[in-house]
Amino acid sequence: MTPQAATILLPAELAEEIARLVESGAYPDAGAVVAAGLEALGPSEAEIETWLREEVLPVVDEMDRDPSRAIPAAQVFAELRARYQRRVGEA
Repeated sequence: MTPQAATILLPAELAEEIARLVESGAYPDAGAVVAAGLEALGPSEAEIETWLREEVLPVVDEMDRDPSRAIPAAQVFAELRARYQRRVGEA
């Protein structure tokens, strides 16, 4: 792959972190820091895609086929609040 120039705007904190990593000798230049960050995102993006395809979409399809199985949001939140209150009471 042929390297290409790109201009990006970063928040000051991120630009300072990149500069710190280069100055520490951990990376030869800012491009290497950005490349390492993008490479690190690859597996997590693939994992999210797999999770969505294999676990979330089948549930969505199932709910589309039989919406009566859905639990109303108010009921879910009420149960979560009750569970939280029990835990707080136990602490």
